[in-house]
Amino acid sequence: MKPLRSRFQKDTDKLVEQYTASVPFDQRLYRQDIAGSIAHARMLAKQGIISDKETELIVMGLTSIREEIEQGEFQFKPELEDIHMNIEARLAEKIGEVAGKLHTARSRNDQVALDLRLFTKEAIGETVHRLKELQRALLDVAQANKTVVMPGYTHLQRAQPVLLAHHLLAYFEMLERDISRFGDCLGRTDVLPLGSGALAGVPYPIDRAFVAQELGFSQVSQNSIDAVSDRDFVIEYQAAASIAMMHLSRLAEEFALWSSSEFGFIEIDDAYATGSSIMPQKKNPDVAELARGKTGRVYGNLLGILTVMKALPLSYNRDLQEDKEGLFDSVDTLLSTLEVFAGMVRTVKVNSARTHQAAEESYVLATDIADYLVKKGVPFREAYSVVGKLVSYAIDQGKSLNQLDLSQYRRFSPLFEEDVYAVTIDSSIAARNGLGATGPRQVEAQLARARDIVRGGDEG
Repeated sequence: MKPLRSRFQKDTDKLVEQYTASVPFDQRLYRQDIAGSIAHARMLAKQGIISDKETELIVMGLTSIREEIEQGEFQFKPELEDIHMNIEARLAEKIGEVAGKLHTARSRNDQVALDLRLFTKEAIGETVHRLKELQRALLDVAQANKTVVMPGYTHLQRAQPVLLAHHLLAYFEMLERDISRFGDCLGRTDVLPLGSGALAGVPYPIDRAFVAQELGFSQVSQNSIDAVSDRDFVIEYQAAASIAMMHLSRLAEEFALWSSSEFGFIEIDDAYATGSSIMPQKKNPDVAELARGKTGRVYGNLLGILTVMKALPLSYNRDLQEDKEGLFDSVDTLLSTLEVFAGMVRTVKVNSARTHQAAEESYVLATDIADYLVKKGVPFREAYSVVGKLVSYAIDQGKSLNQLDLSQYRRFSPLFEEDVYAVTIDSSIAARNGLGATGPRQVEAQLARARDIVRGGDEG
């Protein structure tokens, strides 16, 4: 008879064992499971529920099991269902019947909730660290190219000139919001569920505050039913991960576009590109493209856990076994994407001559020329109409605005004078000096602010 089947007359069908086993993926939680068990055992001894000698034996056995797993010597058995029972069974082999006392005053329901919270706390910490590393990479490239001009875009059409640094710092801001979101998630993850039992609490004089302190939790759950059935923190991590991956996918799209011959704004380092199996001239931005693709799987993981949770009655249900694989995959996908992006961004080469040319050869100064007329007393809507006709004329002539002579300008308004030629890419950018704008002084302030944020992260 297998563990947990004392009231059954038959062994579990082999297909059912395979279908219900979670140990192929939840074995990843071994460190968290053992840490929780050690803290629980110490609490039981502190409260006089088991003896100090028994606790010493349990802790010694658990420590030995952790070493076996880390050295690849531990044999996981699917028939034991999960990581908890595999460790408990091995503990019994090592220290005998004393191992059976470890599960006093707890259930697998609050045990797995604990393991998953510990895992998610660690994942949040590592995620924030890697978000900051990517921020540093973006800041370094922006700082090194702070005077580089490029066309800014709306609708993927050249719109107005901006500084490349300003454009890159937009992603810095996105990542800063991601860091904030994960920080919010941490606050609601940092709650100890152990001590809730299966759902109703436990009839022992336990000290949950002691366990929380041992495991580094700042709070203790206030409702045992909620504690064993809550997976909001998993959903929150995956929601924050989905938004972060969306930001990375946007950056990936821009890098893929900018590295194409049609744009030619950047060259992705050879270490972050691949070749073609048939076309030897190709240099493909595969890292960027894969990130776009992987974003979809993270979205899918979020939808998966939301669907698992959407109609579960309280409290614990076996459906909750499906909370782990998607979370693990989202964590792995986001962390690996952040890491490889930091390297890709740091090594990118900017073609400043091409970005400036792209700004010069388009009609991105149209708004500035309309503003030129506004300063001469023309209502903006009228100025807009005049310049719209001017641009249409220039296109018909196959000329840029700065190639038109003054007589051609004055066909559309007598207010145009020689000083219209003072409207340039540089003057356009310099004029935009409001808080958060693309003017050089503002971008310098944005770079300084970003450096302060990064330094603050280093100190934290």
